[in-house]
Amino acid sequence: MGKSTLKIVFMGTAEFAVASLDALVSEGFKPVAVVTAPDKPSGRGQKVQYSPVKQYALQHGIPALQPVNLKDEAFIDQLRNLKPDLQIVVAFRMLPKAVWQIPSEGTFNLHASLLPQYRGAAPVNHAIINGEKITGVTTFFIDEKIDTGKIIMQEELVIGDDETAGELHDRLMESGAHLVVKTVQEIQSGSIKPMDQTEFEVPENQLKNAPKIFKEDCRINLQEDAGYLFNFIRGLSPYPAAYLFFELESNESLQVKIFKVKISDAYDSLAAGAFHSDGKSFLKVGCGAGSLQILELQVQGKKRMSVEEFLRGFNISKLQSIS
Repeated sequence: MGKSTLKIVFMGTAEFAVASLDALVSEGFKPVAVVTAPDKPSGRGQKVQYSPVKQYALQHGIPALQPVNLKDEAFIDQLRNLKPDLQIVVAFRMLPKAVWQIPSEGTFNLHASLLPQYRGAAPVNHAIINGEKITGVTTFFIDEKIDTGKIIMQEELVIGDDETAGELHDRLMESGAHLVVKTVQEIQSGSIKPMDQTEFEVPENQLKNAPKIFKEDCRINLQEDAGYLFNFIRGLSPYPAAYLFFELESNESLQVKIFKVKISDAYDSLAAGAFHSDGKSFLKVGCGAGSLQILELQVQGKKRMSVEEFLRGFNISKLQSIS
């Protein structure tokens, strides 16, 4: 089956998915359609916004389907009428069985971890928060459960010592795009040998999950040690972002997102939640063990700034954290 005759439906929404879609198109695997999120109003003017995948599809003449409900019979009939050989899912929603079982060659998903580790919605964040040194990308055939299907291919990446979730996301996006193309090529050639995830030797009690992260999960607990919080902060940077509440001399309470820190060698005797600063160039905060030097932050309602910019704009002579 040639590239031009392999009928692919691509499903995705976010920018992470666009890299894979573009890699496919660049290799001659132009999908017969994309499935993406419905348009929605955004911003002050409530102007209708297209998803990044729809924007790409429009630029390249690819039809876009935007179902509100993936179980809608009219949508499922649209897919069946396309007679896809293969469906590819990248950064999209969970599919009902009536959708993923349509193609003759199956439906595969790209996941940003080395499955079976870090199944779930936020594998990039959780890998860094847990201090992992290695991660990667996996393609696997979708089945009834979340991220449990047979593995087709994997590729490892080393996580940098101070790499943030945003930086790792971008590298995984590019690595994943190449893996998607390789996976399609292997499926096309008939040479794939999918492996059940139980064949990957990870004891059940050592499996780590990657559930969705909510705002309340992002609050920094300064009773934790500095090493853990260093990973916690970079694992949530730049989004959804770890945060603290500062109380200023004026008794004003500020929610402050923390994007970048380093473990401080000095002032390890600082009490948890206590600050030390020269008022100009550095700001350190005590943790349960050790201390952190804050480098980049964002006060609610302001832009992201360096600690030097923050110190110029706020009186911190009696700065304290609110637990």
